[in-house]
Amino acid sequence: MVSRFPESETHLSWGRVLRARHRIARPSSPEAAEEALARRGGLSVLAFGLGRSYGDSCLNPDGLLIETRGLDRLLAFDPTRGILRAEAGVSLADLLATVVGRPTPDGGVWCLPVSPGTRFVTLGGAVANDVHGKNHGVAGSFGRHVRALTLLRSDRGRVECTPEHNGELFRATIGGLGLTGLILEVTLQLERVEGLLLEVEEIRFEDLEGFYRLAEESAGWTYTVAWVDCLARGRNLGRGIFSRARHLPGGAEHVERPGPPRLSVPVTPPLSPLGRASLTAFNALIWRRLGLAGRRVRTVPWHRFLYPLDSIGAWNRLYGPRGFWQYQCVVPPAEAPRAVARLLETIAHSGQGSFLAVLKTMGPLPSPGLLSFPMEGTTLALDFPNRGSPTLELLARLDRIVLEAGGRLYPAKDGRMPAHLFRVGFPNWRAFAELVDPAFSSAFWRRVDTADERAQVMELAA
Repeated sequence: MVSRFPESETHLSWGRVLRARHRIARPSSPEAAEEALARRGGLSVLAFGLGRSYGDSCLNPDGLLIETRGLDRLLAFDPTRGILRAEAGVSLADLLATVVGRPTPDGGVWCLPVSPGTRFVTLGGAVANDVHGKNHGVAGSFGRHVRALTLLRSDRGRVECTPEHNGELFRATIGGLGLTGLILEVTLQLERVEGLLLEVEEIRFEDLEGFYRLAEESAGWTYTVAWVDCLARGRNLGRGIFSRARHLPGGAEHVERPGPPRLSVPVTPPLSPLGRASLTAFNALIWRRLGLAGRRVRTVPWHRFLYPLDSIGAWNRLYGPRGFWQYQCVVPPAEAPRAVARLLETIAHSGQGSFLAVLKTMGPLPSPGLLSFPMEGTTLALDFPNRGSPTLELLARLDRIVLEAGGRLYPAKDGRMPAHLFRVGFPNWRAFAELVDPAFSSAFWRRVDTADERAQVMELAA
């Protein structure tokens, strides 16, 4: 039975560091997904959407991956209440092309309530990683807007979940990294906004104090995010450009549908062009792009502000054949200024900078999932070219700073988090483990769940 599933060594995570052999099932209906699960032949199982997780949470070496892109039907949409029901393989890009931007009864438009930095993720993936966006302060995480889920379990078949019915399984599935079963359907509440044009203001800041001052002043804006120069040191530590945005009136009159990427990286170069020299030049260019005024106001379509990297297809290939590690952490408010300063100092001192260094504050709205990453504080996300041991040693130093600050790492971005850091950062992990489907697993879960707990506790104490 297992031999009927073709083998693949090309299913990679977005960071392209970790490679593994999988068996692949490609169901085109929920019934076909049930059949694939039933004939797995003892293999462990994991869903695979569009592969935008950076590390190993979407990989299941020597196991079965069930691709969900064939489960791509929009099942129902209520244009009066903004509630949609769709199969889990529908992407956010699909929704932008169909229901996002439709008029509301009072002259506004319907919009995704929360979106990560790319539209090329599936609904199931957005739920499984409880994604967050640039509007976390006002909207919280994606899971807060999910009204119902249909799961396919190996031990129970189809299970309908809402916050009130099978509530523990519902909360375990949100942010549950695909480990509680195969998500078949998602019911999502869209957000009503004035229009899909944004007023965007960009402001240069000189240091971390300037970032936190702008973050506090921007509490009335819907979206906030900052680029930070991770090579800057001394009095310029943490300098960058702060961006804030809010919806402008206009209803459905100015709805622009995003097209395909304008550029694409067709092949992986043998050597990455993203070295220290190009990073230094890039940071200098970005730092100066606002001119002498250090401030710019413009009007842009919603999707261009939220998804700047989607304009370049397969941009992850630019890191070359060795790929890259993404590192995203969040640290609580009381410790954030000191911890972020230490993180940036450590990175600058290492000489291993990041082209994509994103800094933003996260609001107090609680995430519903047992393993949800978002929490109130400051989050820093960075991409590091994979240079082997030097890069892993740097990330281990960053781990210690995050641990001491009481923070956590983002499993969707992770490919090497130590088990003890996971367990400290996600104190509900034991309750979550009780709800994992017995047939489902991943490289990430085997790494953080099977470590010798006593050894990890001793390491933590040391």
